[in-house]
Amino acid sequence: MDFVNEDIDNYAYDHTQIEDDLLWRLELETYDQLEIPQMLTGRIEGRLLKMLAQLVEAKRIIEIGTFGGYSALSMAEALPDSGYLITCEMDPVAIQFAQRFFDESPHGKKIVLKEGPALDTLKTLTGSFDMAFIDADKENYLNYYEALLPLMRPGGLIVVDNVLWRGRVLNPQETSDHAIHRFNHRVKDDHRVEKVMLTIRDGVSLLRKR
Repeated sequence: MDFVNEDIDNYAYDHTQIEDDLLWRLELETYDQLEIPQMLTGRIEGRLLKMLAQLVEAKRIIEIGTFGGYSALSMAEALPDSGYLITCEMDPVAIQFAQRFFDESPHGKKIVLKEGPALDTLKTLTGSFDMAFIDADKENYLNYYEALLPLMRPGGLIVVDNVLWRGRVLNPQETSDHAIHRFNHRVKDDHRVEKVMLTIRDGVSLLRKR
């Protein structure tokens, strides 16, 4: 389901801050080398993530779902040299691909890539985080959310991708459809966070911890 007319989407793309050459090459190679390249964050959402990280003055970020590394590098741009981003990924092919670009980027030194189940990694973390980004297996969205929320500082921001799930939240049929639908309803009634759902790409929710 297309939520925005293609011409309007292209107009927005053309009027959004251009990414650097490394991210542009990462996007091209994602479409050439990785399965389901449509999972790539891309310019509009990538620049949004960077701006959100700047607005919350993030120093510690956690990401659930690395894929090719585009979103991690976008957010890392906003971090100070002393800041860091932990990103979690299961797929060894995606890990190898993303790490190659992290190693090339001047911001890659701020990124720690954790291989394995994200829920296991979250259990090992201490301290508070300023921002989180969830973009992984949809069946675990609620589990990721509940594990992340205690780690967020008051005023911390959780960004969640694919919350409209190609429109299938309107008439859930498959397991992933129901999972996203349940997640959205749980967050809607959760007084621990302020929330807004945006119709950017496949839907993005911004959740601010009270």
